[in-house]
Amino acid sequence: MKAAIRGSREHVGADDDEVDSPTAEEAFEKATLSINKQKVIKDVWQRETRKPLPNNEGLITNFEIQFARILPSDEQGSNLKKYVVYDLTCRQDTSSAADTNPTTIERRYTDFLRLFDALRKDFPQLLINVVFPKKKIMGNFNSELISERALAFENFLDFVLTIPELRDSISFLSFLQDDDLSKACRLLDERRNEVAVPILENIFQLVNKIYLDKSKPVLLLLCRLVAACTTSPIPHPSSEKWAELALRRFDHVSDVELLVLYIPLLNTCSYLFWQKGRDAKQIQDRLEEMGRKGIKIKDTLTLSQAIHAMDTRSETS
Repeated sequence: MKAAIRGSREHVGADDDEVDSPTAEEAFEKATLSINKQKVIKDVWQRETRKPLPNNEGLITNFEIQFARILPSDEQGSNLKKYVVYDLTCRQDTSSAADTNPTTIERRYTDFLRLFDALRKDFPQLLINVVFPKKKIMGNFNSELISERALAFENFLDFVLTIPELRDSISFLSFLQDDDLSKACRLLDERRNEVAVPILENIFQLVNKIYLDKSKPVLLLLCRLVAACTTSPIPHPSSEKWAELALRRFDHVSDVELLVLYIPLLNTCSYLFWQKGRDAKQIQDRLEEMGRKGIKIKDTLTLSQAIHAMDTRSETS
């Protein structure tokens, strides 16, 4: 079973013989998307070896489960119902090097099952030969079963990546981001932006590995990041980094639905640059150019409000 293949910034087909060397801007974006995370956990199951590097040229996007653990721990309470949490990592490897910045999320058996059931309902013919591990009443916490399930989950998700209809489905996107995104939005509602930003960064990094740079899921998450970094009186330390990336990504975007975010994004970035003592002339020139085309550039929605109009999970305004 082959994992999804991507080029340095775009999807690459299996027949592509080589991948162009990254440009300076691509190298900068790669550095921009690099997020250092340190996670110290006590695992009850750990795979001995990692997946081998791919033989194909280009970036190979794949999923891997290296760790799993049983929660809640005995210290948290022995009377609580226990379950297994799998650390699901998304990687983009090449034939010569492993991903130096993999992205990890936590998912339970029920999360994988919910995705499988949703895809099987919407695309029955595509999943007719896909085997999914069945529920068990007893023995859910032994290492052999956890190992078998981890491998099955990896194969299932790698298969999803290879089928455009499955990869681009609402169900798969929901699996990737909904739980963490809802948590981040609740934190934003509570004005705990400093806690929400790292969660949004991790979601963005994950989704950006799966979808094209200027796709709706990627750009919407990028705008959430910019909004989260700039709605506090003092901008988040990462605000300029994400604002610059968003401005580049939105350049030449033609999707009418996404353009609703563009004016609020430009206004947000202009104000941010003013706060930071930076020259915002290029942004102002862009706004004035759009104003001359009859596009309303003043007294518009804030970036948070524009995001909320597209995705009502967030009450932040």
